[in-house]
Amino acid sequence: MTTTRYARLLALSTAATLTAFATCTAPASAQTLFDMLFRDRPRHAPQQPPAVMAPPEQPKKVVTPPKVAGPQYYTYKTDPLVRVDFSAIVPQRQRDGAALSAPGIDHTTVGTIEDRIEEVLEDAKATEVSSQPEGAASPAASPEPASDAASTPPSIETQTEITIQAEAPAAQPLTEEQIRSLQDFALLAEKNVAEALVAYYSQEPSFIWVADGAITEKAQAVLKTLSQADQEGLDPHDYAVTVPGSDAGEGAFAAFEMELSARVLRYARDAHNGRIAPNRISGYHDFKPKEFDGVKLLRDMRASTDVAAFLDGLHPQNAYYKALRAELARLRESAENDIIVDPKTVVKPGQTNPEFAKILTLISRRADETFRLEHGDVLTRHLGSDTYAQELVPVIKAAQRMVGIGDDGVIGPRTVLAIAGESKASSIEKVRIAMEQIRWLPSDFTDRYVFINTPAFEAYYVENGKQKLSMRTVVGRIETQTFFFQNEISYVEFHPYWGMPRSILVNTYLPRVLKDPSYFDRNGYEVVDRNGRVVSSTAIDWSAYGANIPFDVRQRPGANNALGEMKIMFPNPHAIYMHDTPEKHLFARENRALSNGCIRLSDPRAMAAAVLGWDKEQVAKRLQAPHGRETLKVKVPVYVSYFTAWPDESGEVRYFNDVYSRDEKVRAALDKVGALRAAGV
Repeated sequence: MTTTRYARLLALSTAATLTAFATCTAPASAQTLFDMLFRDRPRHAPQQPPAVMAPPEQPKKVVTPPKVAGPQYYTYKTDPLVRVDFSAIVPQRQRDGAALSAPGIDHTTVGTIEDRIEEVLEDAKATEVSSQPEGAASPAASPEPASDAASTPPSIETQTEITIQAEAPAAQPLTEEQIRSLQDFALLAEKNVAEALVAYYSQEPSFIWVADGAITEKAQAVLKTLSQADQEGLDPHDYAVTVPGSDAGEGAFAAFEMELSARVLRYARDAHNGRIAPNRISGYHDFKPKEFDGVKLLRDMRASTDVAAFLDGLHPQNAYYKALRAELARLRESAENDIIVDPKTVVKPGQTNPEFAKILTLISRRADETFRLEHGDVLTRHLGSDTYAQELVPVIKAAQRMVGIGDDGVIGPRTVLAIAGESKASSIEKVRIAMEQIRWLPSDFTDRYVFINTPAFEAYYVENGKQKLSMRTVVGRIETQTFFFQNEISYVEFHPYWGMPRSILVNTYLPRVLKDPSYFDRNGYEVVDRNGRVVSSTAIDWSAYGANIPFDVRQRPGANNALGEMKIMFPNPHAIYMHDTPEKHLFARENRALSNGCIRLSDPRAMAAAVLGWDKEQVAKRLQAPHGRETLKVKVPVYVSYFTAWPDESGEVRYFNDVYSRDEKVRAALDKVGALRAAGV
């Protein structure tokens, strides 16, 4: 039998045997199966032992490390405008059929002055009658007692009440006809503004802005302030009011009264709180909403003798805001730059870009005699060229040093900003956004505080209104951004442990420890369980918990600790603080968005001394001691902020790159608010 035929028969017999084996009802023994497979083989053929089939290799279980999502940016949502319910303005006494009375009185409690005086006198008469002996003549029956009763003044308590009410500013009451006419007036406003209008005019149904069929001087002062809102970085269209003519009817003046009150309340809220709610921009914004008491504002404006000054006082009352307002006015009067470079330009040696020729022209304009002596020939030969030739690298580096930035030889947004400056339109936009954002912070920063401006990569310590300290910072990467919030510094920890944030543990270190469970043990970290016991990282099945790892990981103090010598703490839910770092070389970079979110300081000893009220020698001495913390005697406010336009110590506004593109988010939110208000006019 040929080999080919033998192979064919073997294959057929094997297939048949396997089919029979698969369909048999009783389990077959190994010998039976062997006989079935090889019964047709020649007896003289060498017997081969059955092949031992190894079980198929199981694929290794691949553990995909989980991820912890960080804060997100949101699509900004505005609150809808609501129609003011003027039917609720009618006081309860009017609803009961009583006539409207003097303005400025809460009719549900004291009534009109005349009514109250009459009630006091009647009470006095009743008291005198009740005090007469039984059978005595009534005072009304005797002319003299009656005269005495009529001339008796009210009690001291009642007299004081009447005097206070009488001192309220005189105002013209809203008539029944005017109140009825408002039912057809469709006025849209923010919900809290609408509620304030109803509450105020329900209690005091009288005019603030109208008298004798004409608008008052106070109203004219308010209208002027609203029309100049652009000086405060606001939009005058948001506060537009229809002013009635001299021949307008009573209903038109009532509508004007309500519209002006609504718009001046909007202005007051915008001036003090800002137009947008910052926490709706992203999870990186964390601000406690400021209070808004519209009823009190209307009462204060009614009582004010200088309502324009009153409204001006609602804007931030600090030097930074005043400098921004002055910069906005200066920019609007300035001429546009004749050369505008795309702020996002990036050009490396060997590349061609039409913006590069503009950069060379601007460098040539700014070059002094020393610069020209060293680089003038090369620069002149390449003027007008779009190509970044290799021999221009020393020229670009020298230009970068000339404007005070890192000389890496690469044209990027920071170099463009330093050499070309902002365009007029871009500068105005950054200032207006800064004027919006500063309203999220306190109006008064207090006399002592720390201010961190993320886009500037700088931190400042201010005392008695003067900047005492300034230093470079390293802030969060785009993936791990530093938040925008305020807090208070409470203590400084020396030789600190670094407690690894959950997001960093899961996103960065878990993949490493899944491959090498001994990673933490070998690299100076401690793994701590929920009972505070230190356990070996090799004793843990890191793949068993997903992102919900029931252990904390911390790095022991030491030269390689991520926090360096100290951390300056202002406890917050974002686990952000200021600290030292062993990576000192990072402070030489221009773009220093390189951290996991915390703020690394170039001179942490100086900052620690400032907030503790120590000198640097005390800090150095404390560092000779072991791990521990020093609590501040008085907590120091800290503002972790984000401003791409911000005044320096001299009051000159400096401009910075929008490292996290947050200005775009703020602008989009402001546009939405503006569109909503325009549609509600």
